[in-house]
Amino acid sequence: MLREIKDVRQIKDEPHRRWFTDEHLDLVIWDEETDIVGFQLCYDKSHSERAVTWKTGSGFSHNAVDSGEDRAGRYKGTPILVADGSFDAQRVAAVFHGQSGTLDAKSSDFIYLKLLEYPQP
Repeated sequence: MLREIKDVRQIKDEPHRRWFTDEHLDLVIWDEETDIVGFQLCYDKSHSERAVTWKTGSGFSHNAVDSGEDRAGRYKGTPILVADGSFDAQRVAAVFHGQSGTLDAKSSDFIYLKLLEYPQP
């Protein structure tokens, strides 16, 4: 189950940030007052981690997470998002729904329904 990380670093001139994590998912929610203005859900953390991001005004993006670990003979790099292919919105929404029990219902429902809106080819 996702659990909230307290005292998350806030970035100047960005909306308020909340962070939730478990062994399968990482979720960052950006909100203003009581409205969610964006979220990033990282999934499949144990293998081939991916991230789906939604923001008001710009919509969705889907990326793979380059962990920075595959650098032979070098220190681990900073994880970055790189272009990625298809996104199975139904599967990821179902995984999120199963892990979101500790989130408030408004946030959980919003993110679940938004994931199901992801444009399919």
